[in-house]
Amino acid sequence: MMGRKIRTRMALAATLPVSLVVLAIVSIFWQGRVQDLEASYQQRVNLLAHEVALFSTYGLFSGNTDNLQSVVKEIQREPGVKSVLVFNSDGNVVARSGEATLHAFRELQSSDYVARQRQRLIDVQTAQILPFAVPIDDMFSQGGPNQVTTLGNALVEVSREELERLKREALLTAIWIGLVGMLLGGLLAYRLGNWVVGPIVRISNMVKRVGEGNFAIWDEVKDDDPLRELQVSLNQMAKRLSWGRDELERQVETVTQALRLKKEQAESATLAKSRFLAAASHDLRQPSHALGMFVARLGQLPMDAQMRELVDNLEISVQAMQDLLDGLLDLSRLDSGNIQVRISSVDLNELLSSVRSSLSSMAEAKGLRLRIRPTRQWAFSDAALLQRMLVNLVINAIRYTEQGTVLVACRPDAQGRGVRIEVWDSGIGIPAEHHEDIFKEFYQLSNRSGDRNFGMGLGLNIVQRSAALLGHRIALRSQVGCGTRFALMMESAPRLLPMAQGSEQAPTAQLGDIGGMQVLLIEDNDNAREAVKGLLESWGCSVQVASSLAEARTHLSNAAIPDVILSDFHLGSTENGIQCIQALREMAGQPIPACLISGDTHDDFLTSVVAADLPLLHKPVRPAKLRNMLRRLKV
Repeated sequence: MMGRKIRTRMALAATLPVSLVVLAIVSIFWQGRVQDLEASYQQRVNLLAHEVALFSTYGLFSGNTDNLQSVVKEIQREPGVKSVLVFNSDGNVVARSGEATLHAFRELQSSDYVARQRQRLIDVQTAQILPFAVPIDDMFSQGGPNQVTTLGNALVEVSREELERLKREALLTAIWIGLVGMLLGGLLAYRLGNWVVGPIVRISNMVKRVGEGNFAIWDEVKDDDPLRELQVSLNQMAKRLSWGRDELERQVETVTQALRLKKEQAESATLAKSRFLAAASHDLRQPSHALGMFVARLGQLPMDAQMRELVDNLEISVQAMQDLLDGLLDLSRLDSGNIQVRISSVDLNELLSSVRSSLSSMAEAKGLRLRIRPTRQWAFSDAALLQRMLVNLVINAIRYTEQGTVLVACRPDAQGRGVRIEVWDSGIGIPAEHHEDIFKEFYQLSNRSGDRNFGMGLGLNIVQRSAALLGHRIALRSQVGCGTRFALMMESAPRLLPMAQGSEQAPTAQLGDIGGMQVLLIEDNDNAREAVKGLLESWGCSVQVASSLAEARTHLSNAAIPDVILSDFHLGSTENGIQCIQALREMAGQPIPACLISGDTHDDFLTSVVAADLPLLHKPVRPAKLRNMLRRLKV
């Protein structure tokens, strides 16, 4: 492309002066040829007129009109001659031939006849008819012997068509000569351009090839090339660059392998950490669960104001620790990929009711109103993950709202194909420049002092990653001092009427007191067993405890059938809570209401719980959740 442009410019630069020279030569040639043709034509016309005058002298002198007529006819046969006339001394026509319409010589002088004939491309030429220059002795003559008189005039009309044709031919010849000259000049300029541009193009191709990373040696270096030294230098430069590139690639490969090894080690460490947290969730949750139950039981005992303040602070710390543990374990499950999404139709009204029952006490303790609007919407989602996301959003709203209301509402989108769950608060708001940062791990906008009552900044990160896992979209709208609105957008699902009716048959308002309830508690951990037993007894329940299926069978055979069975999942190395509940139901011959309590979160465990159709409480269990579950099971 560059070579073509250079050739074009050089051709133009060389062709322009050649064209000017050719045009000048052609113009001079054509003008000279036209002048020669015009002069030759005028000479011929003059000669014809003088020839007529010469041959008409005798006939006009002797009055021989036949002779005059033969002269004019003979002259009229000449090419291009249109008319020939002979006038006597009186100006009258005595002989004519051709197309002329004149009758007297004075008509030629007094009218515009010559101009009209010129417009018809006919030239009019006249000549005087003089007597022979031989002295005649006339005895009767009154003058001297040398007196000359005019016998008449001769007129010849000649067409200019042949002259114009010759001029046109001369013009065409000049044009052809010019074109041939310009063509030869262009060819010469092109050859000159190749001769000049060729070496430059070769250099350009070499530079382009080097720029593209091709450092191969250029073999086409000619000895007579005017830029040969430059091409040799470029070859040497390409060779050195090739060596440098190979060395750089080796270094990059070495560094890349080292970085890859470091990356794999870091990923392995992260994955090991996540797997460890996920695998150790039961052991981490068990003491936290027992501690929460002991603190709840302790809070029911009579105590003075100082002791009450101490217990309240202890309860707040335990709750913060449990929230932190839940966040860390959820984050570890997301990091390890140990989450299997189960998309199904979810009754959003039931899910929102569960959020209300879980967090209403937290909002009341802070003096806030938690409003959750009923809805008839259903959505395609994972019920457990979606509930966890909403709980995190509502907890975040309560923590950062000092007064006012936290509102949770659900509505269809504008197209009617999706559902929006929105969480509004009247809190401090979030500056626009931090709308993306708040979804990062451990990022807290308004907790610079490290107050753990505000959590560790994991909730929104878990919400965002869970939303991406479910294919939901999350939107944020907030302004400083005007509160915040989070919106979860998901695909709507058709409303399942049987499930909706079933949920309406057991409203929260019908839940009764649990006083006097017979509870069989199966727990292999001594601290957890004693903590739950003490709390249940403080609520007025009659509790039988067992650490294994064998002990549970003994209690069932020696006492009445319990109202509810509460069982841990892990019961030694060979038993689990699901098997224990199923065995006790078979022994009693009826489906005794039961609930599992476990710290496990892996997918296989959750699948088995769903298959057994048993409600599940995750350790650490808050006393309010346990009490609410017992009320539901009693109904």
